[in-house]
Amino acid sequence: MLNITEYSVEKLNDPFGILSGERFEYFLDIEVPEEDELFSENGLYIRVLFVVEEQVGKLIKYDIYEKGNDEVLDFDLEEEEEAMISDFCLKHLDEAMIN
Repeated sequence: MLNITEYSVEKLNDPFGILSGERFEYFLDIEVPEEDELFSENGLYIRVLFVVEEQVGKLIKYDIYEKGNDEVLDFDLEEEEEAMISDFCLKHLDEAMIN
């Protein structure tokens, strides 16, 4: 199971009004156990796109990156991990509104 150690969040602007809902971008620094196939000595972070539409939040896309070289890793998170990240994003939406 992954552990979020640091994060940042920003509300994304849609200058043309094409997209529905409000979109947010999160950068989540994560730790994973050494025995996990996702483990990297350089460390990892996840870039998350999250949308809130009609009072409902939803994780719409994420990519896992290796720190240092910013290489995108070809891994999918487990359902529980996606749910944990989605819950985390919902909890921290207010911070994007302040920035």
